[in-house]
Amino acid sequence: MTTDDFDEGERERDRSLVSPGERYGDRFRMNISAEQLQARVIEAETRALARTFEELGRSGDVPRAAALILGARRRYITGRGKAAAYAELLGADLGATLSNVFLVDGRALTPLTVLTDVRASDVLVAFTMRRYREETVRFGELFHEAGGKVLLITDSAEAPLTDIATTVIHVHTRSASYADSPTAVAAACHLLSTLTTASAKGARRRLTVRDELASALHLYRPESDKERLA
Repeated sequence: MTTDDFDEGERERDRSLVSPGERYGDRFRMNISAEQLQARVIEAETRALARTFEELGRSGDVPRAAALILGARRRYITGRGKAAAYAELLGADLGATLSNVFLVDGRALTPLTVLTDVRASDVLVAFTMRRYREETVRFGELFHEAGGKVLLITDSAEAPLTDIATTVIHVHTRSASYADSPTAVAAACHLLSTLTTASAKGARRRLTVRDELASALHLYRPESDKERLA
């Protein structure tokens, strides 16, 4: 059996364990020590991140996604469940350097509000990981039907919305834990926001203004001389 055959078999087994409860029963044994479990998790996270970066480096998907975001008039970001945390992470980074970045969280901004005024120049960044929240999938479909572009960040080439997305960023989330790994997803967000910001007009000015306003609003604890020199 080749390494590729082994990896494919491992991926198929992982995909068959759909829920956290199923993965818990499969991966956590009574006789496993904390040290053994830690080693397994570290190894799995390292492999998932390395594989994700290797594939993204070859595919050029992240530069294409950055260009799509930069060319948009309005940038909407969404995700539900655990994926909401990824959406908020990317939204915080992009919002610091770009205008018209909106987090569609179902509270402050709802899909209904967005869908009433979608333009062809708008882009929706949608995070959807297994078990693929229906709200995100339906929102993405309707956004596409309304003429907007969808940028999908997901964990499978067969995930919902891949067939209508303008660009897809694929990340590996296989883990030794009961929970799918967030490591590569967070790294992809960081990579995407970095490439987008590097080409964004006015990014330096916006960051400078934000620093001035953060100081005026006393948002952060002042650093001591000792902390500054550390």
